[in-house]
Amino acid sequence: MNPPAAAGAFLARAGWEDGDVLPLAGDASFRRYFRIVAPGRSAILMDAPPPQEDPRPFLAIARWLTERGFAAPEIIADDLENGFVLLEDFGDSRMRETVDGAPESELRLYGAAVDLLIRLHRHDAAPVRAYDEPEYLREADLFTEWYCPAVGLTVDSEGYRAAWRQVLRCVTDSAPVTVLRDYHAENIMLIDGSDHLGLLDFQDALAGHPAYDLVSLLQDARRDVPAELEAAMLDRYCRTTGAGSDFATAYHVLGAQRNAKIVGIFTRLWKRDGKPRYAGMCPRVWRYLERDLADPALAPVRRWFDANVPRGRRGDPMELAAQ
Repeated sequence: MNPPAAAGAFLARAGWEDGDVLPLAGDASFRRYFRIVAPGRSAILMDAPPPQEDPRPFLAIARWLTERGFAAPEIIADDLENGFVLLEDFGDSRMRETVDGAPESELRLYGAAVDLLIRLHRHDAAPVRAYDEPEYLREADLFTEWYCPAVGLTVDSEGYRAAWRQVLRCVTDSAPVTVLRDYHAENIMLIDGSDHLGLLDFQDALAGHPAYDLVSLLQDARRDVPAELEAAMLDRYCRTTGAGSDFATAYHVLGAQRNAKIVGIFTRLWKRDGKPRYAGMCPRVWRYLERDLADPALAPVRRWFDANVPRGRRGDPMELAAQ
């Protein structure tokens, strides 16, 4: 994986022409990342090619977070016309690998990640658009648009949206906070190997319900979060903030919405974008989804799933499509 030809001139203008360019693992978007290693220093080059990507929201939220004392990468230089951003390098110590390699750190690090959300939610929301009902419905529709056809299901799409409208009312009337939207163990860095948490992948931030990022963290599509840990961290958030039972209800509603969306997105990444590894994560996401659907507040949505998606068609869409 090599950066675009124009990257060399950008790095030279930024004073990093003496750096070696090393590819890094990308994410589910069109963005690509490279580590620039120069004598005594390093930085991260984000390649966010237009028109598919626009780095301006990332820059705005990074600065908003930094101004409030959160560790977002410093912006060293940018070239918006070509989609290049040179960022502070937080290193290679991610929460995901740290917890997997040292299970005894799990409770401590998840506690630190929850405490970061508590601090974030004490601030007024960033100046971003609202996470409102139309957005929740658009995302939830990814399930019926991508997953259901992939596994051979013809479903009642209008009934699906109607069921969601009934249950989403409880999450659209709270005071909004900044929702990072992809807050999980692979996007949280341990700066200098410590418990100082660095944030990544927040360019899609919206102003919405405070339970959303907690769900993103504790119902992680990429790693199994034990139910006992999830319950303990949800309790930690509620005890510290004084949130009541309505918060727990909103947590499960947003959990169901997010997990239905993710099943749709992961199916799309397989079917449209040729990334089959995401299909293999769907069984984990289904387990979270079914746990959320058990909440009484999700009864209309649970009835829709029971009527439209048989148990035997809930899992890895690539495997199910081959049956």
